[in-house]
Amino acid sequence: MNKKILNIALPNIISNITIPLLGIVDLALMGHLGKVDFIGAIALGGTIFNFLYWGFAFLRMGTTGITAQAYGARNLSESILSLSRALAVALAGSTIIILLQHPIASLSFYLIDSENSVETIAKSYFYIRIWAAPATIGLYALTGWFIGMQNSKIPMIIAITSNILNICLSSYFVYGLNLDARGVALGTVIAQYCSLLLSLFFIFKYYRRLFKYWSAKGMMKLAELKNFFTINKDIFIRTLCIIFVFTFFTTESAGVNKDILAVNSLLLQFLFIFSYFMDGFAFAAEALVGKFIGANNSKNLAQVIRLLFIWGISISVLFTIFYALFGIDILAMLTNVDSTISMAKNYLKWIILLPIISFASFLMDGIFIGATASAYMRKTMMAATLLVFIPLYYLLNGILENHGLWIAMLGFMFARGLFQAIYYKKAVLVHFN
Repeated sequence: MNKKILNIALPNIISNITIPLLGIVDLALMGHLGKVDFIGAIALGGTIFNFLYWGFAFLRMGTTGITAQAYGARNLSESILSLSRALAVALAGSTIIILLQHPIASLSFYLIDSENSVETIAKSYFYIRIWAAPATIGLYALTGWFIGMQNSKIPMIIAITSNILNICLSSYFVYGLNLDARGVALGTVIAQYCSLLLSLFFIFKYYRRLFKYWSAKGMMKLAELKNFFTINKDIFIRTLCIIFVFTFFTTESAGVNKDILAVNSLLLQFLFIFSYFMDGFAFAAEALVGKFIGANNSKNLAQVIRLLFIWGISISVLFTIFYALFGIDILAMLTNVDSTISMAKNYLKWIILLPIISFASFLMDGIFIGATASAYMRKTMMAATLLVFIPLYYLLNGILENHGLWIAMLGFMFARGLFQAIYYKKAVLVHFN
């Protein structure tokens, strides 16, 4: 069973590591231009796109769970239909985003209070990167489908290719053509479309045989459509809660001053590094839990969940030690602004605690996605946001200032895992009753 876990987890970990690496390189490119304005601009632009794109993350998660269960039940028709439904939603959603880009930008920069110098740079970044929407959202659906089909190697190849290309292009555009934040955005757009084309190439090369099971009638089956949109609706609401928390975090940081915004933007990279690493095992949970539920195999389900938590505890301990020993060195790699590094040191204690506190939330997300327990994901995420994150922030911010913001973030991550553990029997084991 460990081999099955690692066969899915390791390729995803390798590909996921390139994602925070890309974010780190983008920040490092801006961090070495000599002004914190560029760091803040990338953070603000990234926050807007997180809001837009994370809102469509349900396509990745919902598609994985539905496809994995169809794969476990050997339902080839539903396997290919789940992909076509997800791609149709991706195309529609990305078209709307591009058509509404100017109202989106106006509203976003109105809601996010930042200094004019930072906002000007962020706008130039936004209006270039927005054109990557069809590729970025389409890749959510494609990645989710590959993982649901128990294939993590193809997403790994796509992610590594995309992010290496993105890093190379962004570096050239920033330093070779002096395009600053615009260069980072342009590199992202080109890399995303290259990834989309590569994904479609793999679909036609390895899964063409499934096309014969596709039909327009199957696409329009009311029961399957209802299930698809119900699951994705719940995951969408759940994702909106995450978007709210991270947007609130960045907005409150920007509201203090551009120095705190820069500090928190850099420290969030530690969270992203750990989260993308843990997501490798969460993706394994999605694929294997969905497969075993589809095959009605409760014995293997229990075994895989037990082993996933053993892996999760082990990895979180290693990350805690790593951040404790090398946190300052990582900051120095991200920026050469001494005042920013000095200020960030004051908040490293929360980064050191983060892995142990948050690892369960990632694993439980994977388990619930594989079980298509979307309603319970929505309920627990809303509870963690409304009953933990927001109250903690308003209770502590006036006393502890930026420390209060970080405590609220850690409380939110812990509460997610705790609330899902409480609902585990109702959400997962119900499939075997």
